[in-house]
Amino acid sequence: MFAKRRNLWLLWVALVATQVQAENCRMTLSEPRVDYGLIRPAQASSSRALMTLDTPRTLHLSVLCTDPSAMSLRFNGAAADAQGFQFGRQGRFTLNLRQAQVDGRPVSWQSDDTSSGQLLPGRMLYASVGGTPVTGRRLTAQVEVAVQLPANALAVTRETLLEGHGQFELVSPAVP
Repeated sequence: MFAKRRNLWLLWVALVATQVQAENCRMTLSEPRVDYGLIRPAQASSSRALMTLDTPRTLHLSVLCTDPSAMSLRFNGAAADAQGFQFGRQGRFTLNLRQAQVDGRPVSWQSDDTSSGQLLPGRMLYASVGGTPVTGRRLTAQVEVAVQLPANALAVTRETLLEGHGQFELVSPAVP
């Protein structure tokens, strides 16, 4: 008797943000859910113990405030480690902010110890020009979501749902 061979698939969904309302600001994300759909093992690069899905996803983040505000962001989600957020049992996802503008002017991202656009667990980023925080009424940025998993994560016998959750937070008070 021949054994029936099945293709193994995974369904990956990362819920990365929902709409948030601050006192005088409104934050929106182009898609509150990132769905990787069914993934075959061939769609992931696995040359190391930790593999990354081949296609990072890009979302659009927008903050609109009625009064000028210092634009500082944090992502609240379960930490996988110091570099990313929990995805499934053993994986992680990372969030990088790119092409940010405040009131139409390009800005970079700063934290208290680095000038990187990566949102890290427990850390906050603020929009700056030349290292100085900027204020404004409108912030736009692209959010790049990348997922990394242990190489053995695709070795399953049935469809498996892996997900990560979290929420963007604007942590800036209005500027007088």
